[in-house]
Amino acid sequence: MFNIKNRTRTLLLLSGAVLLAFLLWFFLDIVIYILLSVILSFVGKPLMWALDRVRIGRFTIPKSMAAFISLVSLWLLFFGMFKFLIPLLIKEFETFSSIDLDQIFTSLQDPLSRFFSFFSREPVVFTDTTFFELVSRQLEDKFRISDLNTVVDFVAGTVGELFIGFFAVSFITFFFLKDSTMFRDGILLLVPTDMEEKVGKILDSISYLLRRYFLGIVLEMILVGSLYTLGLTLIGIEFNHAVIIGLFCGLFNIIPYVGPWIGVTIGLLIGLALHVHMDFMSYTLPLLGWMALAFLTVKILDDVLFQPLIYSSSVKAHPLEIFLVILAAGSLGGITGMVLAIPVYTILRVIAKEFFDNLKIVKRITQDLDKLDKNDSVFPGKM
Repeated sequence: MFNIKNRTRTLLLLSGAVLLAFLLWFFLDIVIYILLSVILSFVGKPLMWALDRVRIGRFTIPKSMAAFISLVSLWLLFFGMFKFLIPLLIKEFETFSSIDLDQIFTSLQDPLSRFFSFFSREPVVFTDTTFFELVSRQLEDKFRISDLNTVVDFVAGTVGELFIGFFAVSFITFFFLKDSTMFRDGILLLVPTDMEEKVGKILDSISYLLRRYFLGIVLEMILVGSLYTLGLTLIGIEFNHAVIIGLFCGLFNIIPYVGPWIGVTIGLLIGLALHVHMDFMSYTLPLLGWMALAFLTVKILDDVLFQPLIYSSSVKAHPLEIFLVILAAGSLGGITGMVLAIPVYTILRVIAKEFFDNLKIVKRITQDLDKLDKNDSVFPGKM
């Protein structure tokens, strides 16, 4: 009889898990809106706490007003960044539109010939086909004028979806900021009563760790982007070009380990394209060397100071452990897997600590979370 009950319970749990997975997939857009709102509420929490502490006599700022001010401040920050960056991006596009791609290819022929000749006994000969012709052939089959209507429909649909997404995320984020336990209480509604205490503790720990992680990521992106901009400006790159390169490097820095090198590669390519009219050996190559030195300096600062604090200390995990998790996630899910690796691993560690703490391996990988319970038992603004 006991085995029958266990099998029935297991079957019900598996059926519930399958149903939940199907619902998450079917309502994927809504799930994404909620997750984005959770992340934004994490970023907006410090301002909410600051507004909660404001006292003018007996007057305190109501929760609704504090949530509205925090939400508007977040969007104003994002829009302010866009307002600053969009003119620079437009100017950058205008600059690149005037660049002769054939000239880039021609300027690289001589140094590339020397480079390859150093490793080969046979002389390196470039064909008469221009770089522009090669690119044109590749793009010819992918973009056709007959597809213009499809492109217009796609753009119109995308704009509509963005508007709906903006409204939905703003609406949900407002209530998450106003009632910091709403998301937590909503999940607890799906949990059996006898497990509420454990699940509540899990949610509190996850909220605390992920809040530290996402705030750290935002801070790291700003610091890295600013340092790249400063370094490139100091070596003679025009400010607007330095800002754009710093922006790309900061954004790609969200991808652990691989992202910074992608950003550096894009930065060097932009530097090459901007100075293609100069003599390559006497001007462009030394400039690229100085750019590489600036990138390397910031990369060392990022590796030594920023990343250990964010990828290790913020989620209470060993750096080697984080590195292996990111490698495994990259093998399974590519770039997306690497971006999601640390948040997902953090959630799994906290869950494992509560439900499988009797296992030796779980005790080993979650031992730092015990310090979290002792030193950070009170989580302000539970999510």
